[in-house]
Amino acid sequence: MAPGRAGQWMVVDTHVDSLLEVVRQRRRLDERGGQWNWPDAQQAGVRLQVLACWVEPVYKPIQYWERLTALLWAFWDEVEAHPEVTPVRTAGDLAQVEAGGGGGWLLAVEGLGGFAASLAGLRGLHRLGVRMASLTWNERNELADGAGEDPGGGGLSRAGRAYLAEMERLGMVVDLAHLAEAGFWDVLNLASFPPVVSHANCWTLAPHRRNLRDRQIRALAARGGVQGITLVPEFLGGRADLDRVVDHIEHALAVVGDDLHLGLGTDFDGVEQPVEGLETVAQLPRLAERMSARGLADDTIARVMGENFWRYFQQALARSQAQAHHL
Repeated sequence: MAPGRAGQWMVVDTHVDSLLEVVRQRRRLDERGGQWNWPDAQQAGVRLQVLACWVEPVYKPIQYWERLTALLWAFWDEVEAHPEVTPVRTAGDLAQVEAGGGGGWLLAVEGLGGFAASLAGLRGLHRLGVRMASLTWNERNELADGAGEDPGGGGLSRAGRAYLAEMERLGMVVDLAHLAEAGFWDVLNLASFPPVVSHANCWTLAPHRRNLRDRQIRALAARGGVQGITLVPEFLGGRADLDRVVDHIEHALAVVGDDLHLGLGTDFDGVEQPVEGLETVAQLPRLAERMSARGLADDTIARVMGENFWRYFQQALARSQAQAHHL
């Protein structure tokens, strides 16, 4: 397993919104500042970072594709500016990250719609390097209802089911974050490969519409998926600090009964007020330290900090590479 830098924990993070910082011309990814930047991420032990393309509601639906394209180009411009970074599209790319001294970035789309909700649009996104996507954000679109429609949100539409089948054919990872609960169950029942929830916490501790109920946490794990604990204060409930994050980690571990299905999806640069003690990516090692202080075993900490999602992406990208031979 790939170690972290200077003996730190190896970190895999399945969600940051930092590409928006680039598109909004606030800073480049290698400029220190904000909640997430690449130099601090490397120092904190991040070996694989999922960079999300999130289109703000003001651009939907008419300017959706234009805004999404700007985010996609920002990703590839940043990759070109960082020769030490491997854009992760295949299992071979991930192996290169493990063997080298740099890190990997994986491109994701958070919430589809418009042209990108067509099968042709999905194939285009795959050609542009997207390897993970969620069917919607919080709203209802052509594919599914988002969590913003709960209580009472519906599941996948007929188009959404066709889209899910095409994602599986392409070998793309399906992210259940932001789906209404009915859609969560639709995907679990229909998908042949385990999905993930990139960033969500535990509803029992914080009854927020974006969090997972215990039955969802158990079902996701039973299918082989992974949940990313997030640092969104509203999803933590109570005091938004290090200990509250560990509360959610401990709860999810207890619900599942093992430590093989939990990881991190921080949502850095996606929140206005970050968690106390975890204001930036540079402070991520504090989370491991607090887990240790709370009595979690080193093996469990290593799995939550990165090993579980690393293993998942090894399997998912190997499948994607195998699928590519038949396209």
